[in-house]
Amino acid sequence: MTGSETAPAQPTYRPLAFGVTRVNLRDGENESQYLAAEASLDTFDERMSDRLIHWAKSTPDETLIAQRERATDGSLGAWRHISYAQALDAARRIGQGLLNRGLSAERPVVILSDNSLDHALLALGCLYVGIPYSPASPAYSTISKDYGKLRHVIDTLTPGLIWADDGERYGAAIAATAPADAEVVLSRNAEHAHLKGRPCTAFAALMATEPTPAVDAAQAATGLDTIVKFLFTSGSTKLPKAVINTNRMWCANQQQMRQSMPILTEERPVLIDWLPWNHTFGGNHNVGMVLNNGGTLYIDEGKPTPALVGETLRNLREIAPTMYFNVPTGFEAIANAMKTDDLLRKNFLSRVKMFFYAGASLAQPVWNALFESAEREVGQRIVMTCGFGMTESSPYGLFPTSPDVRAGDLGLPTPGMECKLVPKDGKTELRYRGPNITPGYWRSPESTAEAFDDEGFFCTGDAVLWIDPANPHAGLRFDGRIAEDFKLATGTFVSVGPLRARVIAGGAPYIQDVVIAGLNRKEIGALVFPTQAVRTLTDLPPSAPLSEVLSDSRVLAKFQSLVTDLSLTATGSANRVTRLMLMSEPPSIDKGEITDKGSINQRAVLKERDDLLQALYDDATPHTVIKPGANS
Repeated sequence: MTGSETAPAQPTYRPLAFGVTRVNLRDGENESQYLAAEASLDTFDERMSDRLIHWAKSTPDETLIAQRERATDGSLGAWRHISYAQALDAARRIGQGLLNRGLSAERPVVILSDNSLDHALLALGCLYVGIPYSPASPAYSTISKDYGKLRHVIDTLTPGLIWADDGERYGAAIAATAPADAEVVLSRNAEHAHLKGRPCTAFAALMATEPTPAVDAAQAATGLDTIVKFLFTSGSTKLPKAVINTNRMWCANQQQMRQSMPILTEERPVLIDWLPWNHTFGGNHNVGMVLNNGGTLYIDEGKPTPALVGETLRNLREIAPTMYFNVPTGFEAIANAMKTDDLLRKNFLSRVKMFFYAGASLAQPVWNALFESAEREVGQRIVMTCGFGMTESSPYGLFPTSPDVRAGDLGLPTPGMECKLVPKDGKTELRYRGPNITPGYWRSPESTAEAFDDEGFFCTGDAVLWIDPANPHAGLRFDGRIAEDFKLATGTFVSVGPLRARVIAGGAPYIQDVVIAGLNRKEIGALVFPTQAVRTLTDLPPSAPLSEVLSDSRVLAKFQSLVTDLSLTATGSANRVTRLMLMSEPPSIDKGEITDKGSINQRAVLKERDDLLQALYDDATPHTVIKPGANS
C-alpha cells in the first residue's frame, strides 16, 4: 500500500451482542471430539405455561398475538389483537373444556390449520392443562389426494379431538380420516357438505366453558417431563415420526436462546412472521421466543411466493420488528423490494437488530442488497445470522459468535448442550445431547433407539467442518447431509455438500439453491432453483412468469456458460456437473422440500420432482436440459 492509499473502511453494524464466544474442546475415542460452551446453562422454568401466567399478571394489556381480520371476500383488513390477559382467560376456558373431555397423551388434540388466533388459543389451552397437541401440516389435508400422511398422523396419535379452523377447507380430509370416537371441533363452516351427518362442536362453545379450580390444579400438576406437543418430522424417505416435545425441552431451549442471543434480555421481541407452527422453527423457536420473553407476534399471512409476498411487504411497511426470521427466498424478495420502496425500507429497518435465515444457503448478492439498503437507510448494516437446529432439539442448537457470518456458518453450541463430532463416511457427523433434546419418538421405540448412540447423543445425520481448524472458538460450518451423498453407476462417490456449494457460488447471483442428482447414473446432474436476479438477464416485463424468463435464450446462455465452467474446472467425475435444469417452482415447505431446519431437502425434491429428474437424463423429452458448450 502506498502512502496515498487508505485501507477500505470496515463495515459497521447495528449493535448486537453474542452470548457464546468460547468453548471447551476435548478429544474422545476413535478420533471423536466433544464440544461445549464455556458458559453453563442458567436455571429455567418447569413449564412454559408459567410464562403465560407471568406476563398476564405483569403486562396484562400487552399484545401477545395479532392477526388481520379476513372479510367475506377474502381480503385482509385491520389487526385483531389478543392480549396476555385475554390469552390466559382463553387458555383456562379451553383447558377446562379439554379436561371435561378426558383427553390425555394417549388421546391428544390434533390441529388442522394454518397459523391463526384460534390455533394459538387452542394450543395455549392444551399447554395450560398438560394435554398434548399436534399441529399437522396443512398440506396433509389440502394437497394430498389420498390423505396418507394425515392418516398416519392420526393412527400414530389416536386423538380424542380434532380441530380445524374451516370445515370447507378441511372437511374432506376429516371425513376421510377422523376416527368415529374423535370429537370434531370447527371454527367456521361446520355445515360443509363433506361433514353432513357428523356432529361437530363449535370452537366458540369450547371457548365458552367456565373454568373451575380443576383447571389451575391441572396446570400446577404439569412439570418438566409433561409432554407439550408432538411435532412430526418432514418424512422425505419414510413416514413422518412424532417427535416428543416436553416442557423440559422447550423451557431449557428458551433459556439457551436468551444466553446465546442477549437481545432477548434487552427488549421485548416483536415479530412479524409467517413460518408455519407445524414446523419447529415457527412453532417452537418463534412462538416460544415471544411467549417466554413477553413479546408480540403478528401473524403474517404472506409467504415467499410471487402470489403472496405482497402481503408480507404490506405488513413490513406497517409493523416494525425487533428481529426478523425468514427463508432465503423471502429475504431475496424483501431485498429486491427495498431497493425502490422507501416506506418499506424506512419502517422495516427502523428498529430491527437482527436478521435470521433458516437453512444453509443464502446467496451473497442477497446479503449485499440487504446490507446496502440498511447502510442507505440507517447508516449501518443489520447483522445476518443463521444457526443449526432441528425438531429433535426444540430446535435451537448452534448460533454464530460474531457479525462476520458467511453462508453455511453454524457457530457454537448453546449453553447446556454438548456436541460430539464423529468421523463417518469420510465426513464429520454432528451429534448432541442436553436438556433440549427429545426423549424420543412417540410410540416408536425402534426409531428412538436408532436415533441415539451408546452415550446418549442424538445423531443428526448432518456433517460439519471447522470454520477455522486452528481456532475452535470460531465455530462450525455446515458440510451437507451425510445421507445425501451417493455413488454414481461407476462406483464413484459424490460428496453433495461441497459440490452444491460450488454450483451456488459459480452461479451467483442467479442461483438460490441446487439439488444434486446422479444416484446410480453415469453423470452428475443438477436441479437449479434460480433467484429473481435471472430476470435482469432479459428485457421481459416484471410480470412475466418465471417459466417464461427461464426459457429466454439469454438466461439459457448464462447457465450454459455456468455448466461449461463447472465441467472445465472439475477434477473428476465426482464433481463434474454435466447437465442441469432450471426450476420454475420454488421448493415447497408443504411437500417437505424444505426441511424442519429450513434447508433444502435433497431427497424430497428428487422424489417430488421425479418427472423432472427423469427428464434431466432423457434427451428426448421436451424439457430444457442445459449442457456444457462444445469447448468443454
